Amino acid sequence: MRKKIIYKSAELFLSLGFKSVTMDDIASEMAISKKTIYVHFPNKTKLVEAVTFNLFDTICSGIDDICEKAANPIEELYSIKMFVMHHLKNETSSPHYQLKKYYPQIYGVLQFKQFEKMHQSVQESLEHGIATGVFRNTIDVDFISRMYFTGMTGIKDNMFFPPENYKMEYLMESYLEYHLRAIVSDQGMSILNNFIKNQS
Repeated sequence: MRKKIIYKSAELFLSLGFKSVTMDDIASEMAISKKTIYVHFPNKTKLVEAVTFNLFDTICSGIDDICEKAANPIEELYSIKMFVMHHLKNETSSPHYQLKKYYPQIYGVLQFKQFEKMHQSVQESLEHGIATGVFRNTIDVDFISRMYFTGMTGIKDNMFFPPENYKMEYLMESYLEYHLRAIVSDQGMSILNNFIKNQS
């Protein structure tokens, strides 16, 4: 039952927002009593925490799988983008913004975990790209991996990119291309251009 509650809550939180969804809403959607939810989660904050880190673990696991199978670092990054977009397909309520505003402690822990994961993952991807000639061998791996995380976090900020003007898919696609064009070698540029051409 705990897993079912987390799954349904995640669905509701992503589509309606962390603030908007009540324990009553979740109970009603699942056709269970609110008491049943409280057996597993003493309050809404604990439920939000469980949902947030469960989603994080699911996405991390999927990213690890993609990294193992990707033909090259360019395809890897695009596959990760598609995977993340699929997982957050119901993200219509700016959950990133709501989590930051209403659950700052959870948001702070999540951001640290995201940085640790992405920093390591992007560093490995960059090193692999350099080794295979896809990325320029003059790039500063540590600096670029930190910049990538900063940019990916930045495009989710509603103040800079209002959701009524920018769709998240467009932002992720544009930022990814911007990032890759800055670091690819001539060989990598050919792969990237072909990849973008085949996607359109």
